[in-house]
Amino acid sequence: MQFGFLLEQVVNGLVLGGYYLLIALGLSLIFSVGGIVNLAHGAFYALGAYISVEITKYLGFGPAVVLSPIAVALLGILFERFILRRFYDADPILSLLVTFGLAMVTEQAIRIIWGAPPISAAIPQSFRGSVFLGDFLFSRYRLLILAVVAVVLLGVWLLLHKTSFGRVVRAGIQKPDMVAALGIRLQPYMTAIVMLGVGMAALGGAFFAPITIVHPAMGAEIITVAFVVVVIGGLTAVSGAWCWRRCWSAWSGASPSTLPRPPVKPRSTY
Repeated sequence: MQFGFLLEQVVNGLVLGGYYLLIALGLSLIFSVGGIVNLAHGAFYALGAYISVEITKYLGFGPAVVLSPIAVALLGILFERFILRRFYDADPILSLLVTFGLAMVTEQAIRIIWGAPPISAAIPQSFRGSVFLGDFLFSRYRLLILAVVAVVLLGVWLLLHKTSFGRVVRAGIQKPDMVAALGIRLQPYMTAIVMLGVGMAALGGAFFAPITIVHPAMGAEIITVAFVVVVIGGLTAVSGAWCWRRCWSAWSGASPSTLPRPPVKPRSTY
Protein backbone atom coordinates (compact mmCIF):
# COMPACT_ATOMS: atom_id res chain seq x y z
CA MET A 1 0.00 0.00 0.00
CA GLN A 2 2.82 2.40 0.92
CA PHE A 3 4.67 1.62 -2.33
CA GLY A 4 1.56 2.35 -4.41
CA PHE A 5 1.07 5.67 -2.65
CA LEU A 6 4.74 6.57 -3.11
CA LEU A 7 4.52 5.69 -6.83
CA GLU A 8 1.46 7.90 -7.17
CA GLN A 9 3.29 10.83 -5.61
CA VAL A 10 6.34 10.32 -7.81
CA VAL A 11 4.16 10.32 -10.95
CA ASN A 12 2.50 13.47 -9.59
CA GLY A 13 5.97 14.97 -9.34
CA LEU A 14 6.82 13.98 -12.90
CA VAL A 15 3.65 15.65 -14.15
CA LEU A 16 4.61 18.76 -12.20
CA GLY A 17 8.04 18.47 -13.81
CA GLY A 18 6.46 18.38 -17.25
CA TYR A 19 4.52 21.50 -16.31
CA TYR A 20 7.76 23.42 -15.68
CA LEU A 21 9.81 21.65 -18.34
CA LEU A 22 7.75 22.96 -21.25
CA ILE A 23 8.39 26.51 -20.07
CA ALA A 24 12.00 26.12 -18.90
CA LEU A 25 13.14 24.29 -22.03
CA GLY A 26 11.98 27.07 -24.36
CA LEU A 27 13.48 29.68 -22.05
CA SER A 28 16.83 27.88 -22.11
CA LEU A 29 16.80 27.52 -25.91
CA ILE A 30 16.13 31.22 -26.49
CA PHE A 31 18.94 32.25 -24.16
CA SER A 32 21.34 29.67 -25.59
CA VAL A 33 21.01 30.89 -29.18
CA GLY A 34 20.21 34.58 -28.81
CA GLY A 35 21.62 35.47 -25.39
CA ILE A 36 18.25 36.99 -24.45
CA VAL A 37 16.89 36.64 -20.93
CA ASN A 38 13.21 36.51 -21.87
CA LEU A 39 11.15 37.64 -18.88
CA ALA A 40 8.07 37.69 -21.13
CA HIS A 41 8.18 33.91 -21.54
CA GLY A 42 5.54 33.38 -18.86
CA ALA A 43 3.21 35.75 -20.74
CA PHE A 44 3.20 33.36 -23.72
CA TYR A 45 2.32 30.53 -21.35
CA ALA A 46 -0.66 32.54 -20.09
CA LEU A 47 -1.71 33.44 -23.64
CA GLY A 48 -1.61 29.75 -24.56
CA ALA A 49 -3.97 28.93 -21.71
CA TYR A 50 -6.43 31.72 -22.50
CA ILE A 51 -6.48 31.11 -26.24
CA SER A 52 -6.97 27.39 -25.62
CA VAL A 53 -9.95 28.06 -23.35
CA GLU A 54 -11.45 30.36 -25.98
CA ILE A 55 -10.99 27.91 -28.87
CA THR A 56 -12.38 25.05 -26.77
CA LYS A 57 -15.72 26.87 -26.60
CA TYR A 58 -16.14 26.61 -30.37
CA LEU A 59 -14.03 23.70 -31.64
CA GLY A 60 -13.42 21.46 -28.63
CA PHE A 61 -10.36 20.53 -26.61
CA GLY A 62 -8.42 18.64 -29.29
CA PRO A 63 -8.23 21.49 -31.84
CA ALA A 64 -7.61 23.96 -29.01
CA VAL A 65 -4.37 22.34 -27.79
CA VAL A 66 -3.13 22.24 -31.40
CA LEU A 67 -4.19 25.69 -32.60
CA SER A 68 -3.28 27.58 -29.42
CA PRO A 69 0.50 26.81 -29.58
CA ILE A 70 0.48 27.54 -33.32
CA ALA A 71 -1.18 30.93 -32.77
CA VAL A 72 1.29 31.84 -30.03
CA ALA A 73 4.23 30.62 -32.14
CA LEU A 74 3.10 33.00 -34.90
CA LEU A 75 3.07 35.79 -32.33
CA GLY A 76 6.60 34.67 -31.55
CA ILE A 77 7.65 35.62 -35.08
CA LEU A 78 6.51 39.20 -34.47
CA PHE A 79 8.10 39.14 -31.02
CA GLU A 80 11.47 38.11 -32.47
CA ARG A 81 11.29 40.34 -35.54
CA PHE A 82 10.30 43.61 -33.91
CA ILE A 83 11.62 43.28 -30.34
CA LEU A 84 14.29 40.64 -29.71
CA ARG A 85 16.21 41.26 -32.94
CA ARG A 86 17.16 44.74 -31.76
CA PHE A 87 18.91 43.44 -28.64
CA TYR A 88 21.08 40.50 -29.72
CA ASP A 89 24.22 42.63 -29.63
CA ALA A 90 23.10 45.08 -26.96
CA ASP A 91 23.65 45.11 -23.22
CA PRO A 92 21.67 42.14 -21.78
CA ILE A 93 20.06 44.41 -19.19
CA LEU A 94 18.21 46.20 -22.01
CA SER A 95 16.55 43.04 -23.29
CA LEU A 96 15.72 42.04 -19.72
CA LEU A 97 13.97 45.35 -19.08
CA VAL A 98 12.10 45.30 -22.40
CA THR A 99 10.83 41.74 -21.95
CA PHE A 100 9.86 42.52 -18.36
CA GLY A 101 7.83 45.47 -19.62
CA LEU A 102 6.25 43.33 -22.32
CA ALA A 103 5.24 40.77 -19.69
CA MET A 104 3.43 43.47 -17.70
CA VAL A 105 1.76 44.86 -20.82
CA THR A 106 0.59 41.38 -21.81
CA GLU A 107 -0.82 40.70 -18.34
CA GLN A 108 -2.82 43.93 -18.44
CA ALA A 109 -3.99 43.17 -21.99
CA ILE A 110 -5.30 39.82 -20.73
CA ARG A 111 -7.19 41.64 -17.98
CA ILE A 112 -8.76 43.97 -20.55
CA ILE A 113 -9.77 41.20 -22.97
CA TRP A 114 -10.79 38.37 -20.62
CA GLY A 115 -11.25 40.22 -17.34
CA ALA A 116 -9.44 40.01 -14.02
CA PRO A 117 -11.37 37.09 -12.40
CA PRO A 118 -10.06 33.56 -13.02
CA ILE A 119 -11.79 31.53 -15.71
CA SER A 120 -12.48 27.80 -15.66
CA ALA A 121 -11.48 25.11 -18.13
CA ALA A 122 -12.93 21.61 -17.97
CA ILE A 123 -11.06 18.34 -18.44
CA PRO A 124 -12.32 16.69 -21.68
CA GLN A 125 -14.92 14.01 -21.08
CA SER A 126 -12.85 11.22 -22.65
CA PHE A 127 -9.98 11.78 -20.20
CA ARG A 128 -11.95 12.08 -16.98
CA GLY A 129 -11.65 9.37 -14.40
CA SER A 130 -8.73 7.37 -13.07
CA VAL A 131 -6.51 4.43 -14.01
CA PHE A 132 -6.27 1.56 -11.51
CA LEU A 133 -3.22 -0.71 -11.39
CA GLY A 134 -3.39 -2.64 -8.13
CA ASP A 135 -2.92 -0.04 -5.40
CA PHE A 136 -1.87 2.55 -7.97
CA LEU A 137 -4.56 5.14 -8.72
CA PHE A 138 -3.94 8.03 -11.07
CA SER A 139 -5.82 10.53 -13.23
CA ARG A 140 -6.14 9.70 -16.93
CA TYR A 141 -5.68 13.33 -17.87
CA ARG A 142 -2.45 13.67 -15.92
CA LEU A 143 -1.12 10.52 -17.60
CA LEU A 144 -2.01 12.12 -20.93
CA ILE A 145 0.01 15.20 -19.97
CA LEU A 146 2.95 13.00 -19.00
CA ALA A 147 2.80 11.25 -22.39
CA VAL A 148 2.57 14.56 -24.29
CA VAL A 149 5.57 16.00 -22.43
CA ALA A 150 7.58 12.84 -23.20
CA VAL A 151 6.70 13.10 -26.91
CA VAL A 152 7.59 16.81 -27.02
CA LEU A 153 10.88 16.19 -25.24
CA LEU A 154 11.77 13.38 -27.65
CA GLY A 155 10.84 15.58 -30.61
CA VAL A 156 13.05 18.44 -29.39
CA TRP A 157 15.95 16.07 -28.77
CA LEU A 158 15.64 14.58 -32.26
CA LEU A 159 15.38 18.06 -33.78
CA LEU A 160 18.54 19.27 -32.03
CA HIS A 161 20.66 16.12 -32.43
CA LYS A 162 19.49 14.36 -35.60
CA THR A 163 18.82 17.15 -38.10
CA SER A 164 20.90 19.72 -39.96
CA PHE A 165 18.84 22.42 -38.26
CA GLY A 166 19.90 21.12 -34.86
CA ARG A 167 23.55 20.90 -35.87
CA VAL A 168 23.58 24.56 -36.89
CA VAL A 169 21.80 25.58 -33.67
CA ARG A 170 24.25 23.66 -31.48
CA ALA A 171 27.18 25.06 -33.42
CA GLY A 172 25.71 28.54 -33.02
CA ILE A 173 25.56 28.03 -29.26
CA GLN A 174 29.14 26.80 -28.96
CA LYS A 175 30.99 28.63 -31.77
CA PRO A 176 28.84 31.46 -33.20
CA ASP A 177 31.87 33.19 -34.77
CA MET A 178 32.84 30.04 -36.63
CA VAL A 179 29.28 29.61 -37.93
CA ALA A 180 29.33 33.19 -39.21
CA ALA A 181 32.73 32.58 -40.85
CA LEU A 182 31.20 29.67 -42.76
CA GLY A 183 28.59 32.03 -44.19
CA ILE A 184 25.64 30.64 -42.24
CA ARG A 185 23.16 33.25 -41.03
CA LEU A 186 21.83 32.43 -37.58
CA GLN A 187 18.94 34.90 -37.87
CA PRO A 188 16.41 32.48 -39.45
CA TYR A 189 17.39 29.83 -36.91
CA MET A 190 16.81 32.28 -34.07
CA THR A 191 13.33 33.01 -35.38
CA ALA A 192 12.58 29.30 -35.47
CA ILE A 193 13.95 28.82 -31.94
CA VAL A 194 11.77 31.63 -30.58
CA MET A 195 8.74 30.10 -32.29
CA LEU A 196 9.58 26.71 -30.80
CA GLY A 197 10.22 28.15 -27.33
CA VAL A 198 7.06 30.24 -27.02
CA GLY A 199 5.04 27.49 -28.72
CA MET A 200 6.10 24.99 -26.05
CA ALA A 201 5.17 27.49 -23.34
CA ALA A 202 1.74 27.91 -24.93
CA LEU A 203 1.38 24.13 -25.18
CA GLY A 204 2.01 23.90 -21.45
CA GLY A 205 -0.61 26.56 -20.81
CA ALA A 206 -3.15 24.78 -23.03
CA PHE A 207 -2.72 21.36 -21.39
CA PHE A 208 -2.52 22.59 -17.82
CA ALA A 209 -5.42 25.04 -18.06
CA PRO A 210 -8.00 22.38 -17.02
CA ILE A 211 -6.09 21.46 -13.84
CA THR A 212 -4.76 24.87 -12.80
CA ILE A 213 -6.29 28.28 -12.21
CA VAL A 214 -6.35 30.35 -15.42
CA HIS A 215 -5.84 33.96 -14.39
CA PRO A 216 -3.93 36.99 -15.74
CA ALA A 217 -0.93 36.67 -13.38
CA MET A 218 -0.30 32.97 -14.08
CA GLY A 219 2.65 33.82 -16.32
CA ALA A 220 4.35 35.81 -13.55
CA GLU A 221 3.93 32.87 -11.17
CA ILE A 222 5.48 30.28 -13.49
CA ILE A 223 8.45 32.33 -14.71
CA THR A 224 10.12 32.37 -11.27
CA VAL A 225 10.40 28.59 -11.06
CA ALA A 226 11.34 28.34 -14.74
CA PHE A 227 14.32 30.61 -14.15
CA VAL A 228 15.39 28.58 -11.13
CA VAL A 229 15.39 25.46 -13.32
CA VAL A 230 17.45 26.92 -16.15
CA VAL A 231 19.93 28.63 -13.82
CA ILE A 232 20.58 25.48 -11.79
CA GLY A 233 20.72 23.28 -14.88
CA GLY A 234 22.80 25.81 -16.83
CA LEU A 235 21.43 28.66 -18.92
CA THR A 236 22.97 27.23 -22.07
CA ALA A 237 22.55 23.56 -21.17
CA VAL A 238 19.19 22.20 -22.34
CA SER A 239 19.91 18.72 -20.98
CA GLY A 240 20.93 20.24 -17.65
CA ALA A 241 17.62 22.05 -17.31
CA TRP A 242 15.80 18.81 -18.07
CA CYS A 243 17.73 16.76 -15.51
CA TRP A 244 17.34 19.30 -12.71
CA ARG A 245 13.64 19.70 -13.44
CA ARG A 246 13.08 15.95 -13.22
CA CYS A 247 15.03 15.58 -9.96
CA TRP A 248 13.23 18.52 -8.39
CA SER A 249 9.81 17.37 -9.55
CA ALA A 250 10.28 13.83 -8.26
CA TRP A 251 11.29 15.26 -4.85
CA SER A 252 8.32 17.65 -4.88
CA GLY A 253 5.88 14.90 -5.74
CA ALA A 254 7.13 12.43 -3.17
CA SER A 255 7.89 14.72 -0.30
CA PRO A 256 4.48 15.87 1.03
CA SER A 257 3.86 12.64 2.91
CA THR A 258 7.01 10.57 2.65
CA LEU A 259 10.09 12.81 2.79
CA PRO A 260 11.15 15.82 4.82
CA ARG A 261 10.65 19.07 2.91
CA PRO A 262 12.32 22.44 3.50
CA PRO A 263 10.08 25.45 4.15
CA VAL A 264 9.03 27.41 1.06
CA LYS A 265 9.11 31.17 1.11
CA PRO A 266 6.17 32.97 -0.50
CA ARG A 267 6.84 34.17 -4.05
CA SER A 268 6.26 37.72 -5.13
CA THR A 269 4.95 38.85 -8.50
CA TYR A 270 5.21 42.22 -10.18
